[in-house]
Amino acid sequence: MKTVSGDTLTAEVKGGSLYIVDESGSTAKVTVADVNQSNGVIHVVNKVLLPK
Repeated sequence: MKTVSGDTLTAEVKGGSLYIVDESGSTAKVTVADVNQSNGVIHVVNKVLLPK
């Protein structure tokens, strides 16, 4: 997936959980998915992913 800043994120499934991996190799687990908000849908991750 491409971010607004042009970086790439990769989604991986491990052991039944969804993880997001940034270009630096940092991994964040999706802890809560599909939270409906007034302006869209969000997913909660357990770590901050930073651009490279």
